[in-house]
Order: sequence, then C-alpha cells, then structure tokens
Amino acid sequence: MIEVALIVSAYLLGSVPSGYLLGRLTGVDVRKAGSGNVGATNVARVLGKGQGVLTLMADAAKGWLPVYAALAIDPSLLVAILAGAAAFLGHLYPIFLRFEGGKGVATAVGVLLSLAPIVAMVLCGIFAVTVAASRVVSLGSMAAAVAAPFALWIAGYPPMVVATGGFMAAMITWRHRGNIRRLLAGTEPRFGTSNSR
Repeated sequence: MIEVALIVSAYLLGSVPSGYLLGRLTGVDVRKAGSGNVGATNVARVLGKGQGVLTLMADAAKGWLPVYAALAIDPSLLVAILAGAAAFLGHLYPIFLRFEGGKGVATAVGVLLSLAPIVAMVLCGIFAVTVAASRVVSLGSMAAAVAAPFALWIAGYPPMVVATGGFMAAMITWRHRGNIRRLLAGTEPRFGTSNSR
C-alpha cells in the first residue's frame, strides 16, 4: 500500500501548477498570456525572469522530491521510477488544471537529478549550449530530451532508468510538436522575442 500511496502522491504533487499559481498571486492567468503555457519560459516572459526562475525550480522539485522520497522510504528502483514517471505525467496532465499542463522539461530534469544526477547535469549542459548557439529554447529542450536515454545508457544505468529517460524524451518531444512544425517552417521565435514559446 505504501508504494501505491507514493505513486499517487507523486502524481498529485506533479499536478500542482507552479507557474499558474505564481501568476494567480499577481492576478495574471499565464494560460491566457504569451504562449499560454504554464511552464517557466512563458512565466518568465509574462511575469518576469524572477518568477520564471521560481517556476523552473518548483517544477524541477516536483520531479526530484517524489523520487528522493521513494528511494528513502522504499529502496526499490522500480517504485522510485514509477513515482518519478507519475510526477512527470502529473505536470503534463495535471488534475488541477483539467489535464492541461506544461511540456515537462523541468520536471523531467528533477526526476533525473534524483535517479542520475551527473547525467542530469550533462543534459543541462546540452540544453545550455544548444540555446546559446541557436537562441531557440524549444530546440535546446528537445536536444537535451533526445540525448537523455543515450546518455543514461552510455553512463551504464539500469535498463529501467534508460527506458524512463526514453519515455520522458518521447513525451517531451510530443508536447513540442507545435514547436517542431514552426522549426521546420522557419518561424519558431528565438529567445528574447516577445512570442517565443
């Protein structure tokens, strides 16, 4: 029963819409401003960089904490992975926002910070280099996501962890399908523009 409770709690924590709540505190519904996304990039654009950083940290914590707690309470790697996946899916499909959430990048990083911290830092580096070179946040997010299962495999993590990285990469890429269409059309906004997503 404790394993089920951990996984359900992880989903509920992941469902807490950090960016939306920060916006509501200032009287702004971020779903109706900028790109309409509740993630850190749109929050930073609509509410300012400080609020964007807070959203990023909160969304990452939603992924990190359930995995950390699961490993502390039950050393089973499977339970920790399921808790991380539940938190990740909670962010993508939050019950508190009628299952319309963010794209999952920060929460996925939080999950990997607990499961594979060195790989998580490498992926953050890939994100940073890609964004610095292209000035396209979505491209950096997808580059890091796609690299995740390969980095986990190269680092020698168990197949379950590699599969988790692959699952999150696939979901993040799917959530960026609109960005992919704009990248192919050459219309994806660059970082710093008013309508970047």
